[in-house]
Amino acid sequence: MGERLKLYGFNNLTKSLSFNIYDVCYAKTPREQKDYIAYIDAQYNSERLISILTTLTDMIGAHVLNIASQDYEPQGASVTLLIAESPILPSGKVKLAHLDKSHVTVHTYPEYHPDTHLATFRVDIDVSTCGEITPLSTLNYLIGSFDSDIITMDYRVRGFTRAEDGRKIFMDHPIHSIQDYIDPATLRRYDAVDINVYSANLFHTKMMIKEIDLQNYLFKTDVYELPPQTRLDMMMALRREMIEIFNA
Repeated sequence: MGERLKLYGFNNLTKSLSFNIYDVCYAKTPREQKDYIAYIDAQYNSERLISILTTLTDMIGAHVLNIASQDYEPQGASVTLLIAESPILPSGKVKLAHLDKSHVTVHTYPEYHPDTHLATFRVDIDVSTCGEITPLSTLNYLIGSFDSDIITMDYRVRGFTRAEDGRKIFMDHPIHSIQDYIDPATLRRYDAVDINVYSANLFHTKMMIKEIDLQNYLFKTDVYELPPQTRLDMMMALRREMIEIFNA
């Protein structure tokens, strides 16, 4: 963050990070597709998502006030945390995690398409903070928490605060690209593109995995049991799916 600005009153800049991942799988039969969705749904249920988000909250130095979670039928889950910059003891019985100056949410969207033999698992995470807290430091943790073929990220700083001399401050930390906050070893595994609007303090980065190891995309199938042409067709279908999502 560099040297701290001397502000007049509270730093009320709002910093929002939207983090979206897509994980693609090739399942040869409708049975395999349904099994994959069931597997993903079990692996990333609301309990697991709560663990990921509470760790994220600790990383940005915030305190959870309330947690709301829900698993859905036939699949999917959502978790919302409200957080505070300093500990606040809630009164009464609490079953939710809430933040008084910010919030963290996650939603999962497993889906499959019988005609293409492809199943896709999408996760949307939104982190909104106010004041000095910034969610950019959590990116490497988020990327490592999911198997991500495509990642899209949006970061925006809204509002303004004031310096002691009365000047309006629209950005309280230097940023050129979201990629600056991602581990170089991770970036080498992806093709990454920036679309930034500096005048609006709006930063967008999207990433697509470079190398496809077909075995990692098959569910309950050994790649060496497949003939070469079948493997090639699967690789082309997977890459086409990723490119379409990446270019959307």
